[in-house]
Amino acid sequence: MKKKSKLELWIAFGAIALIYIAVAVLEQTVDANHIIFTVLKKGAIYSLVAVSMNLLNGFTGLFSLGQAGFMLIGAYTYSIFTMPVEVKMTEQVYKYYASAIHFDTGIFIGLVCAGLAAALFAALIGLPVLRLKSDYLAIATIGFAEIIRAIFQWDVLGPVTNGANVMREYLDLTDVKIPFTDIPFPPTLYVFLAAGVCIALIVLLINSSYGRAFKAIRDDEIAAEAMGINLFKHKEMSFIISSFFAGVSGALLAMYQYTVQAAQFKSAMTYEILLIVVIGGIGSVSGSCIASFLYIAASEWWLRGLDMGKFLGIESASLFRSGFRRFVFSIIIMLIVLFFSKGLMGDKEISFGGLIRRFNRNKPAKTAKGGGIDA
Repeated sequence: MKKKSKLELWIAFGAIALIYIAVAVLEQTVDANHIIFTVLKKGAIYSLVAVSMNLLNGFTGLFSLGQAGFMLIGAYTYSIFTMPVEVKMTEQVYKYYASAIHFDTGIFIGLVCAGLAAALFAALIGLPVLRLKSDYLAIATIGFAEIIRAIFQWDVLGPVTNGANVMREYLDLTDVKIPFTDIPFPPTLYVFLAAGVCIALIVLLINSSYGRAFKAIRDDEIAAEAMGINLFKHKEMSFIISSFFAGVSGALLAMYQYTVQAAQFKSAMTYEILLIVVIGGIGSVSGSCIASFLYIAASEWWLRGLDMGKFLGIESASLFRSGFRRFVFSIIIMLIVLFFSKGLMGDKEISFGGLIRRFNRNKPAKTAKGGGIDA
């Protein structure tokens, strides 16, 4: 690795470390009920699922719309596996069914199992649907998501999924402890760490030989196949890996919400994630992360006053009423799409190379000893 690229990497690590330090400081100094923590936690979760979707849509060229279904699988797997046995054996949750699951796991194992369950379903449905292309693949995957949502509410599976009833009393963010202690782990920092590690793994994959194969398939399938790339194998791999991390994000969302119900994971959730990917830039990991936080902050914090009769100090019950926030938010999205046709980042990533080059240009040039060489 060249010296400049090493320096750029260290600056990037330093910037990420500062973000985590800032989150840790916020949790110690700001009221825990402040809406900023809602934005940070939900933004981090949506960043992970948006990056996982970008792996498919942006880096492999597969137009899939099944993310909500995989998040549902991950959320239910996590809640079922981490719910204490004593809760399952009483009627606290399974009021209308006798629980068929008589064991429980810890948080980390529950997160991994959530991802594996989503990946397993992806491997099964990928066999037929990945032979489809473009809009047909999108229709097939969104159909899968709707079918999964209906199946999880099916009474026959009630002893496992609790039917259409709410899943609760499982391990959530308040149950996370610092390793080898009983001290609670800061919830927002935990979500950031979990999402950050998963996003880092996706970035490593994108920059590996498999990632280059994914991009080759996206750019030209015929040329990629001529180069010896097994199209179906790599498409299936991308689909499974993307689904794994979507399952993990579903588990994190379950931890954040404290309850899970299949009705929450509608196709509108997938459209939200796709919108984030498009706003950030298809093919940009950092763009997906930035757009996730901006989307959550705008929709749940900055524009909230538009539904409550008061915005920016202006009171108007007739104008600022329920539903007006969505109207304004839609206009903002249209403006972004008009002025940033490729998204905020396009297919680029945040880079510190320009900063380093500018610094090197401003540095005084070294002169030879003895005052240099005269012409």
